[in-house]
Amino acid sequence: MTEAVRHASCRCGQVRMTCTGEPIRVSVCHCRECKARSGSAFAAQVRFPAGQVRINGEEKAKMWQYTGASGNTADFFFCGTCGSGVWYRARPYHDAYAIPLGNFEPGHGFVPDYSVYEERMEPWVSIAGDGIEHYD
Repeated sequence: MTEAVRHASCRCGQVRMTCTGEPIRVSVCHCRECKARSGSAFAAQVRFPAGQVRINGEEKAKMWQYTGASGNTADFFFCGTCGSGVWYRARPYHDAYAIPLGNFEPGHGFVPDYSVYEERMEPWVSIAGDGIEHYD
C-alpha cells in the first residue's frame, strides 16, 4: 500500500506544500482569530507533523507572529506575492504545520473530525457528520 501524498499551494503557486501520510487532525475553528484569518464564518485546517511536510518556495513566505490571551504564540506564514495564508504553527504544537484545507488540490479527501469554539459559531452554521468531535 502506498502512502498518501497530497499537495497544497498558495493562490499564485509560488509556495507549495507536499504532505505525506495522514494528518494529525482535520479541524474547524469558530474562534474570532480564525474567522479573521480565514475571512469567513470559520476556518478549516489540516494539521500534519512537521516531518510529513515538504515546502517549496518557503523563502517567498512571510511570517507574522501573534500572541493570544493565553500567552501562547502562533507563527502565521503567508505568500509574499499573493498574500494567501499557507500554514501556521501554534504553541504548544510548533512541531506541526496547520495548512488551510482550501489550499489543497481537489480530491484531497479530508473531512473534519474536530470542531472547536462552537459557542462562537455563527447561528446559521452547522458542522455535521459522523465522528466529528464538538467542543465549546
